[in-house]
Amino acid sequence: MSRIGKQPVNIPEKVNVNVEQNKVTVQGPKGEITKEFNPSFNVSIKDDAVVVERPSDSKDDRSQHGLIRSLIEGMVEGVTEGFSKKLKLVGVGYSAKVQSKDLILEVGYSHPIKIEAPEGIDFNVEKDIITVSGYDKQLVGDVAANIRETRKPEPYKGKGVRYVGEHIRRKVGKTG
Repeated sequence: MSRIGKQPVNIPEKVNVNVEQNKVTVQGPKGEITKEFNPSFNVSIKDDAVVVERPSDSKDDRSQHGLIRSLIEGMVEGVTEGFSKKLKLVGVGYSAKVQSKDLILEVGYSHPIKIEAPEGIDFNVEKDIITVSGYDKQLVGDVAANIRETRKPEPYKGKGVRYVGEHIRRKVGKTG
């Protein structure tokens, strides 16, 4: 039995949740998220909480039960508090700035790299720390991963774009 799937997702006062068949819409102060789930699962609202019930005890249904509940909880948390990821620029001459809503990176290439902000994503730059924030957890993670892809941290000098708190395994250079 899924321990996570059995727990109801509490709905805060400022949040409005609408369930139509297999489509769940969560509206809050930060924005609105809509996701479709497996139609065989029963998603309903009982006593100011969202409850997910699975159709059977098969392995697939048990694995999706907790997933659907966690995704709905993430949607509720996103529209109330939001999510953020922090990236750090490591390297001489590496810099970032926000221009209108886009992020401009200078990370050692001959040209600056422009990353456009999707709807619902905000960039903030303080010295060498880039903060990606928004209300959709998946979108925040995808945009942060795309920024990191522009210049992955290399193992010899550690230069590149990395997540704050990420540890890069360092290699020893040439001996001679």
